[in-house]
Amino acid sequence: MADESESNLFADARQAPPRELTRLSLRVRRLIAPNASPFTFNGTCTYIVGEGAVAVVDPGPADPSHLAAILSAVEGERVETVLVTHTHRDHSALANDLRQATGARIVGPPPFQPKGDDAGLDSSHDRAYAPDAVLTDGERFAARTFTIEAVATPGHCGEHLCLALLEERALFSGDHVMAWSTSVVAPPDGSMGAYMASLEKVRCRDETIYWPGHGGPVLEPQRYVRALAVHRRHREAAILAALESGAETVPDLVAKVYVGLDTSLLRAASLSTLAHLEDLRERGLIVAAEGSAFGELHFRRA
Repeated sequence: MADESESNLFADARQAPPRELTRLSLRVRRLIAPNASPFTFNGTCTYIVGEGAVAVVDPGPADPSHLAAILSAVEGERVETVLVTHTHRDHSALANDLRQATGARIVGPPPFQPKGDDAGLDSSHDRAYAPDAVLTDGERFAARTFTIEAVATPGHCGEHLCLALLEERALFSGDHVMAWSTSVVAPPDGSMGAYMASLEKVRCRDETIYWPGHGGPVLEPQRYVRALAVHRRHREAAILAALESGAETVPDLVAKVYVGLDTSLLRAASLSTLAHLEDLRERGLIVAAEGSAFGELHFRRA
């Protein structure tokens, strides 16, 4: 899920890819689920990797028409593995149905674990996700015609994985890095500090193209990821300046930092702002006097 409120960054990259089955490379095909929204662009990208014996990366939302499209796309082939980047419902909810239809194993991050009293903010997670095997950072998954390496990239959510296709120097980047928009980082599961560290982690890798969870490819990925990090630092600076000018609460800060924001994106902007504030507090740059509810938190410069 992406934060379209920040998507004017790299606006020229926001071209909606075709939703029908598309050949992307020697080993990769793509289908796009029919779940377009302000947070998913024109739908979740589902990738079919390999030929004959294949893996499906991020099967998408629990939509019968999308399941039918996947099964049609792999007719005559064997789906051996369903790979999942993270457990948000728009990425993993179809995994169980696809496993039942094909006998494939589900492989990906561990199931989501709610985090204390704030678990309600994590309502986008797929609580029915049940992997047959869990991938850890650096672990490799070898198939007949390709090799996948798991790259732990917490930030957008706590157990987010990117999946490197080693033979093509490509990265299935999930919702960590997308060309059409920046990611929502929503506490308590999302962490801005972890997100920034994960950006640096993938920037130091040698992939030459990213295939994201929504939208078209990320080209020149190292340069693009560097620009994303700069953008987040600019956002952080704007939040600190707003605090200096007297803003104290998340709604106050959003009003000052996200000028002209579409009201449908207010919640996403508020959560990303809170993630920045939590990171700033952990780094000792601000202090907080906590109220009883999300909108009542008060912050000031340390």
